[in-house]
Amino acid sequence: MEPQLQMLNSMIDTASDFAIAYGMQIIGALVILLIGLKFSGFVGRRVVALCERKNIDVTLSRFAGNVTRIVLVAIVVIITLSNFGIDIAPLVALGGAAAFGISFAVQGPLANYGAGLVIILTRPFTVGDTVLVQDVTGIVDEVTLAHTILIGEDKERITIPNRKIVGEILVNSDAHRIVESQIVIAADSDPEVAIAAIREALDGFDGLSSGEDAPQVGIHDFSFGGIILGLRYWAPSSRYYRTRYEVNRAAHTALKDAGIALLSAGGTTILATPSSS
Repeated sequence: MEPQLQMLNSMIDTASDFAIAYGMQIIGALVILLIGLKFSGFVGRRVVALCERKNIDVTLSRFAGNVTRIVLVAIVVIITLSNFGIDIAPLVALGGAAAFGISFAVQGPLANYGAGLVIILTRPFTVGDTVLVQDVTGIVDEVTLAHTILIGEDKERITIPNRKIVGEILVNSDAHRIVESQIVIAADSDPEVAIAAIREALDGFDGLSSGEDAPQVGIHDFSFGGIILGLRYWAPSSRYYRTRYEVNRAAHTALKDAGIALLSAGGTTILATPSSS
């Protein structure tokens, strides 16, 4: 029993000596760590707010805030380790060697991060733009270092790895998408009447652009037995298909009311007489 008590007393003495010698140092290091983490988060948010006040792109603002926070956290960790008396030089060397080895195993994610950095710095698109890439289209909702998130017309979330974007053909149409339609009317129909009817139907159509981007209607081409009318207009990306279908219905009704004959794929004339509405 006596040896056990002596061992216990020895352990208590050792713990007391350690607490006396390093207690304040440990408490100080933990306090610095907590304050540094809070401060880094505060500075990161302030950087984002400052960028937004300067009308800097949202994606670039978030990136600047995240980089600032990470750098400050790294500085705080280094200071904390130094207060514990830990030499960080070997840790830096070990981290570099580990990063070199791990890079071969995570080439895909690293490629995404590199591509994400290129997107954030060059800004080929920003949050709210409508983009078409890899046969996928949607409104840009968020851009991170790893991936870009698009919102489709049906509110689906489309996640694209950034390495699938950089180096590919990218179409950015801001908040609208171009619609191109063709209508074939009979050769003996008056194209001017048809064009005027369609323009009148689309005049003031809800959701379509106006001014220089107003709908364009004209003779697109000619075919055997018919005249091909072209219809081009900008539709809101969030209502692309709905707007397209509504415009097609309005154009069809306008031609029908004007008595314009349409030509089917087999060359048959349809809607040769006005509607009786």
